[in-house]
Amino acid sequence: MKMKLPKDQFLSTVRVGDKGQIVIPKEVRDLFEIEPGDSLLLLADKKKGIAIVGFDGMMDFMSESLRQGRQAREGQGEAGQ
Repeated sequence: MKMKLPKDQFLSTVRVGDKGQIVIPKEVRDLFEIEPGDSLLLLADKKKGIAIVGFDGMMDFMSESLRQGRQAREGQGEAGQ
């Protein structure tokens, strides 16, 4: 059964191979512009499941979050003086 989804979404099952590997379907690789050699970040939580995100975008997000956290702490220190 094929479901009709918006063009920016994809639904599929994947099979885990003998070595624990999965294949990311071509449609998903195209949708997210994933190329051979790209790094992906795998996040896992026993209760919530598994997510795979682009590593570069996640690093940018984490850097910005840390920068904003430092700014907030510095602002609190100035307010207490």
